Amino acid sequence: MATEETAGGARKATKSKLFEFLVHGVRPGMPSGARMPHQGAPMGPPGPPYSGSPTVRPGLPTPVMEPSRKRPAPSQQNQQQQNVQNRARNAKRRKMADKILPQRIRELVPESQAYMDLLAFERKLDQTIMRKRVDIQEALKRPMKQKRKLRLYISNTFNPAKPDADDSDGSIASWELRVEGKLLDDPGKLKRKFSSFFKSLVIELDKDLYGPDNHLVEWHRTPTTQETDGFQVKRPGDVSVRCTLLLMLDYQPPQFKLDPRLARLLGIHTQTRSCIIQALWQYVKTNKLQDSHDKEYINCDKYFQQIFDCPRLKFSEIPQRLTNLLLPPDPIVINHVISVDPNDQKKTACYDIDVEVEDPLKSQMSSFLLSTANQQEIASLDNKIHETIESINQLKIQRDFMLSFSRDPKGYIQDWLKSQSRDLKLMTDVVGNPEEERRAEFYHEPWSQEAVSRYFYCKIQQRRQELEQALAVRNT
Repeated sequence: MATEETAGGARKATKSKLFEFLVHGVRPGMPSGARMPHQGAPMGPPGPPYSGSPTVRPGLPTPVMEPSRKRPAPSQQNQQQQNVQNRARNAKRRKMADKILPQRIRELVPESQAYMDLLAFERKLDQTIMRKRVDIQEALKRPMKQKRKLRLYISNTFNPAKPDADDSDGSIASWELRVEGKLLDDPGKLKRKFSSFFKSLVIELDKDLYGPDNHLVEWHRTPTTQETDGFQVKRPGDVSVRCTLLLMLDYQPPQFKLDPRLARLLGIHTQTRSCIIQALWQYVKTNKLQDSHDKEYINCDKYFQQIFDCPRLKFSEIPQRLTNLLLPPDPIVINHVISVDPNDQKKTACYDIDVEVEDPLKSQMSSFLLSTANQQEIASLDNKIHETIESINQLKIQRDFMLSFSRDPKGYIQDWLKSQSRDLKLMTDVVGNPEEERRAEFYHEPWSQEAVSRYFYCKIQQRRQELEQALAVRNT
C-alpha cells in the first residue's frame, strides 16, 4: 500500500500548495503581512444597477409582444432540474485549463510564476499516476502466480482391541490415517485451507485386505465443497496396510499434460492452454513455417505432420486440433505404509509439493485501483482552486474597469451605457431604437407627418366601429 499512500499524498500535497499560493500569495507593492483578497465584489460600476422599461412614445398604446416572440417561462421543477444539469455540466468542464492564470495577471503578479510551476508539476504527476494505473490494470489481466512449498503431513494412529469395552467400536482393532498440510512461510493474513489446493484426493488401500468395494476412499471438489484443514480415514484392522495416495492439484488457470510427441517437440510437459499455443507460435516463427504468400496458413514440417496429420493448416485451427492432444495432468502419487507397530505411532511422513499461489502483490495492486483514499480531499482542494481562480479573474475585470474609468471617465461611461443599451435590447426584444426615439429631432423627420395622419385615421376608424356597434345594440 506504500505506492497508494505515496501517490495520494503527493497529489494532495500539490493541491494544497496550489491552493495556499492562490489564497495567501503576496502582490508586489503590498506590505509584508498583506494577502490577496479571496473574494471580490460583483462585477460592474458602483451604484444601483441599470434598470428600466423600454421607452414608449407618448400617446401610443403599450406594445404587446407577439405570442410567437414570447419566451416561455419554465416551471419551477423544470428550472430546478435545469440548474442541477448546469451545475453538473460546469463541474465536468472544470479541467486543467480552468486553473491557468491569464498572462496579464502573471505580468501584474510575478510571484504567480511559482503557481504555474506547481501546476506543471501537478500535470506531470497526474500523467505519471495515470500511466502507472494503466500498467497495473494490464498486469492484473495476466495471471500472477508464484511457486510455494506445500508441506504434506501423513500420520496414523492404531487403536488395539479392548475385550471389556462396552461399545462395538472399542472391541475391534482399528487404525486412523490423517493427511494434513500447510503452506510454508505463508505471509498472508488469511491462511488457506489444505483442501483448497487440490481438485481431488484418492486413497487406495490394499485390495486383498478390504475387498474390491471398500478399498478406495475418494474426495472430489464440488461447487458446494466446504474447505478443510485435512482428511481422516478410519478402518478396522490390526495389521500394517500399504496405501497409495493420489493427489490432483487444482490449477488456476487449468493446466494440461501434452501428448508425448508434442511434449518432445516443444519441451513442455504440463502447461496452460495459452502457454502451449504461444510455444507453438514461437516454434512456427523459429522454423519459418508460416506461408510467405498467405500468412494465414502454416506449412507443416515433418514433426507437425506427424502430430496434426496434415501437410498444411490454418493457425486458427490449432486450438481446436489441440483438444485431442491435451490430457489431464498427472496426479501426485505417494506410497505410504499404515503401521500398527506401537514403536511407529509417533512417526510422521513429510512431503513437500510445489504449488502455485496468487502473488500477494496482486491484492495490493487491486486495492490501489479500488482505493478512494484522499480522493474527496483532492476534489475539495480542486474546487477551492477553481473558485480562487474565478475570484482572481473577477478582481482583474474590476481592476480593468476602474483603470479605464480613471483614464477617461466620460468616454468610458458613454461606451458602457451604449453596451448596456445593446444588451437590454437583446434581452427584452425591443423593436426600434428607444435612445433615438426619446429625442425631439427624431420626430422632425419627413415621415412623421404621414405617420401622424395614419395614426389618427386608425383611431377614427376604431372609434367609428365602436359607435356603430353601440347603435346596433340599441336598435335591437
